[in-house]
Amino acid sequence: MISLPELLILAAAGYRATQLAVHDSILEPARVTVFDWHSRKPTSRVRTAAISLITCVYCMGWWISGAILATWLLASGQWDSARLVVHGLEWFAVAGAAVLLNRVDDTLGDLVNR
Repeated sequence: MISLPELLILAAAGYRATQLAVHDSILEPARVTVFDWHSRKPTSRVRTAAISLITCVYCMGWWISGAILATWLLASGQWDSARLVVHGLEWFAVAGAAVLLNRVDDTLGDLVNR
């Protein structure tokens, strides 16, 4: 099982990677490409799901947190140290902490912009 410091670092990485994927200008060309793809067939459920994924910090954050956690567990040799269900719970913890950071960021941004 990951330690509390590892959880905090992974949550911070998940938060930042989610911001990068959903909001940052560096990935704007990729998002525009997906929006253009969707606009050519707006009734497609797959294309609509892709749009939902790339615009939602909760959706994208879930998958990014899972990828970051899996990478960490494999790179640090911890993958085999616990049952898969434990890693599933760690995924919830990392994603939840990353979303909490997103919520704090959104709230502070709203307070500053008043």
